[in-house]
Amino acid sequence: YGKSRLARGLRVIAEAIDAELGLRVAHVRIKGFDTHASQLPEHETLLEETANAIHLFYRDLQMHGHDQEVVIVTWSEFGRRVTANASGGTDHGSAGPMFVIGTPVAGGLYGQRCSLRDLDRNNLKFTTDFRQVYATVLEDWLGAPSDVVIGGRFERLPLLKTAGGGA
Repeated sequence: YGKSRLARGLRVIAEAIDAELGLRVAHVRIKGFDTHASQLPEHETLLEETANAIHLFYRDLQMHGHDQEVVIVTWSEFGRRVTANASGGTDHGSAGPMFVIGTPVAGGLYGQRCSLRDLDRNNLKFTTDFRQVYATVLEDWLGAPSDVVIGGRFERLPLLKTAGGGA
């Protein structure tokens, strides 16, 4: 798995899933993407570490026959601005990508590609509300009422091939 905090956390989650402890939701936090300075050299390493940890976690799920039971969602509490600041990093922005990963996931791109020519004060304009992704996973995967959890009703996206609750 590797030695990063993310890799270690995903390994523990994989072990809990394999032990069939009844885990329904798990969360692993990764630090380091708040790159206000010297972003370029650090960002590549962070992305590679994240990709490798998720790849190994998913491969572990497959090897133990649990890949049909798990949907992985990545997010950040903030996006990044388009252009670099004076310190060679980027400041907090209003839009960022989310990835939904796993065998039960239909795949594809939801929303429109953000335009680098049509910005809002150096911010990308988001085209899909993150609450739509949350509502979809809550209702279609976990069977939970999204309006109670996120405080409103949001259009669900066709993210999943099948509904029904995994870890």
